Amino acid sequence: MLVVDYLRWHFYEMPKYILEGWRNYLKFGNYFFSITLLLKSWFSPWKRITWSYGRGFSPTRYLETAISNLFSRCVGAFLRTFIIGIGLVFEAFILVFGAIFYLFWIFLPAILFFCFVFGIKPLF
Repeated sequence: MLVVDYLRWHFYEMPKYILEGWRNYLKFGNYFFSITLLLKSWFSPWKRITWSYGRGFSPTRYLETAISNLFSRCVGAFLRTFIIGIGLVFEAFILVFGAIFYLFWIFLPAILFFCFVFGIKPLF
């Protein structure tokens, strides 16, 4: 009965916990780097820094304000792209290492068995 309980725990219960933890790490990465929010506001001005055009029409002031606002949006897009990239690298890292850990857990009994068999072989 102990072997059946171990097999049920190892191959049924623990993979569910591993997948749940894996999902939580992925959700954390998305939340920590705010990937979805940054994608929604990708070309917004950086820290909402904008200049107003003022009253009246002055071509030089209008051009200066337009260029300043465009520069603020470019800075925002550049920095958001950088942060989104770091977040996506983190998510890929979690995906790869989570898959490796999950497969390692599934094959762990076989790995331990082969290590035990090949470890005893040199003794004889």
